[in-house]
Amino acid sequence: MDDELKKLVEKDLGLTARALDTLSVIAPERSYIRKIAEDFLNMATSYYEDAKHFRDEGELLRALAAVNYAHAWLDAGARLGLFDVEGNDQLFTLAE
Repeated sequence: MDDELKKLVEKDLGLTARALDTLSVIAPERSYIRKIAEDFLNMATSYYEDAKHFRDEGELLRALAAVNYAHAWLDAGARLGLFDVEGNDQLFTLAE
């Protein structure tokens, strides 16, 4: 069970790392929506970093939960149009 969980955590961390590297914030710099986009990105990054910490501490269930929260923030931002994800429906759940 632990080996399977470790593999799943590593897979999801890798997926989320690729997603973070792929996206860009597209909201105009001085717009209110830019603040929302930056907040979504900050939440995703924070959960991603938490997931790595939990993994390193051997808390694999918490790591899995945190990395999935991270990716959910990215998916939500992509669906709302806060992020340009270049139409990548392999890394993101897009609206269309």
